[in-house]
Amino acid sequence: MANYRIAVFASGEGSNFQSLVDAARNGVLNASVELLVCDKPAARVVQRAQDAGVDCHLFTPKAYASREAYEAEIIEVLESKQIDLVVLAGYMRLLTSLMVDRYAGRLINIHPSLLPAFTGKDAIGQALEYGVKVTGVTVHFVDGGMDTGPIIAQHPVPVQPGDTAETISKAIHAAEQQLYPEVVSWFAQGLVQLDGRHVTVNKPV
Repeated sequence: MANYRIAVFASGEGSNFQSLVDAARNGVLNASVELLVCDKPAARVVQRAQDAGVDCHLFTPKAYASREAYEAEIIEVLESKQIDLVVLAGYMRLLTSLMVDRYAGRLINIHPSLLPAFTGKDAIGQALEYGVKVTGVTVHFVDGGMDTGPIIAQHPVPVQPGDTAETISKAIHAAEQQLYPEVVSWFAQGLVQLDGRHVTVNKPV
């Protein structure tokens, strides 16, 4: 589907946003990045979007009476742009059921651990403190919990002796930038099937 349309939600640097934009530009995403949604108007990702010619919906959460209020506004923008898939990429706000229910099965996130291990904040620090030998990256559907949605794909990252949070972060970011565009391309090609908690990717042989 050449006109499969995605929106990316991000709050910070935007390295995963950039990897998706680059993949779209190079023809390997099978989709177009139509919108950036950002809750921090001064974030670096906003400049990345502007440089790439991607429309931005910027908002300041404190200006709204509730999370539902700004999510209702976001949903209007998503629907006006006929967004097929919502891609969370370092978006630092929990979504309410308003967004989760509306985009059920079309809302994904990337998390820097091999879920279900090390959910929530500072997953890399949690993994190092625990002493794991392998950590990694997970792309999953978003449900009502904290990093609890069905798992779509995972990529392992070995922990080497002497690794620090900085070195592991670099390896994990590299893995994210490889995995996320690939997973989005599966959605764009209609390859992803969800049955309860089980996800099947019907890649051509």
